[in-house]
Amino acid sequence: MATHRGSCLCGAVTFEVQGEFDSFYVCHCRYCQKDTGSAHAANLFASSATLNWLAGAEAVTSFTLPNTRHSKSFCRHCGSALPNQPSASMLMVPAGCLDSPINLSPTARLFTASEPTWCKALETSPTFQGLPE
Repeated sequence: MATHRGSCLCGAVTFEVQGEFDSFYVCHCRYCQKDTGSAHAANLFASSATLNWLAGAEAVTSFTLPNTRHSKSFCRHCGSALPNQPSASMLMVPAGCLDSPINLSPTARLFTASEPTWCKALETSPTFQGLPE
């Protein structure tokens, strides 16, 4: 069984996920744009994996947008996105909070009609390995 470890930006929260991810979606809906402050959210989903908080469980805060299924969990200290269980049978893990590598390509991109126009320019934008000089 696979074990994946992750944490928040400030390190107050650490966790492990035991089991395999079923899918990996990159979502461009307006809700995901607003709660990430970016063009999309990148989330892994698992129906049979288990989440274990290793440290900082008391710092995990959750928010559900009223009248929607959109929810997220985050560290109350640094605001980093953290795993969430939107239903009893589904675990959602933001891909960026994992510290261990995953060998899963995105299953699909969702709500591409909401993708910002500037995303299309990313393919031809200059790239740097770190900060530009």
